[in-house]
Amino acid sequence: MRDEWDDRQHDAGPGRRRSQSTQFSKPVEQRRREVALGLGLVGVLGLAALGAVVTAGGESSSVATADAPDQALEDIDAAIDASEQAAAADDGLVEMVDVELAGLADPDPDVDGAPEEQERSDGGCTIGALSLRLGATGDGVTCLQDALADEGYFSGTSNGEFGQSTFDAVMAYQQAEDMFVDGVVGRETALGLAVWPDEESLVTRTPKPAPGATDLWGVELSPVGSAGDDAPPLPENSGSGYRVVYDRAGQRVWAVDENERIIRSWLVSGSTYANEIPGTHQVYSRSEMSTAWNGKAYLPNMIRWLKTERGAIGFHGIPTKVSTGEVYQTSDELGTRLSGGCQRQHNLDASFLWGFAPVGTTVVVT
Repeated sequence: MRDEWDDRQHDAGPGRRRSQSTQFSKPVEQRRREVALGLGLVGVLGLAALGAVVTAGGESSSVATADAPDQALEDIDAAIDASEQAAAADDGLVEMVDVELAGLADPDPDVDGAPEEQERSDGGCTIGALSLRLGATGDGVTCLQDALADEGYFSGTSNGEFGQSTFDAVMAYQQAEDMFVDGVVGRETALGLAVWPDEESLVTRTPKPAPGATDLWGVELSPVGSAGDDAPPLPENSGSGYRVVYDRAGQRVWAVDENERIIRSWLVSGSTYANEIPGTHQVYSRSEMSTAWNGKAYLPNMIRWLKTERGAIGFHGIPTKVSTGEVYQTSDELGTRLSGGCQRQHNLDASFLWGFAPVGTTVVVT
């Protein structure tokens, strides 16, 4: 396993290299029809796994309020209805606009076998951060140095300073364990050394909302959603103004309006790697339907906020398998890291964000 992706792998997901020209061998129209078929299957197979599904001919799940922009609500309704329209269309109206490299981390079981389950750190000290690198200081570095010493890679003094000797020890450990060798201690290296914080302890789970409960815009909440005073507080140093806030440690997203109201907050499944760059970004591109880097999954309502040399990272709905239409995860698994870079959302939350975050929207990543 690796902490970060190799910058040289322009067309590959985690641990793989693919040629973009050979990702698909089927005609475009056939692929488009398969998208429509896949979305139709989502409506059937995703019912039990994802919870609320809007049925054909049913009422819209959003209710206009004085506080919600009309265009945003229209976009939300359109996003919710997109799967029904695609399933009903017989001319392949859904177009695959882009190929995301960061949609999936878990390999297809029928190809590569089930992914190896990683154990969490249990007791003892932790690095106390999402990553440590050259120049870092503090108790987390001391913990790292002690762990490297226990494994026989560090012979210096555990002084809490990430200097050259610590960097060299990390590099040696990563190389010996067949990890991505960069000297940065992220999730995979810290898990291997048993100094990664208990991830679940960082996640705030809110009570499941009552049936029909809505956010401050009047849009139906997902099973992992909350709003207003019922939502967890925003992280420190998460910006101001109209924005989307994504907290990597807590696996949570907030939609905040210009008056600093939390319109909606929900859990996501983010990256298992250290490729989600903290800081202030902007939504730069969107696609109603996209595909994962390996061509094996459809990603609905893709909202891109980070452009990398290896592909796009962004928010999207629960991915579905191209081959069967099955979902890759359930609502109960939201709040745990499962993707290769993107942030997977319950489809109701993905539909909401589609209306809330047009191109140009600020995205603050903590």
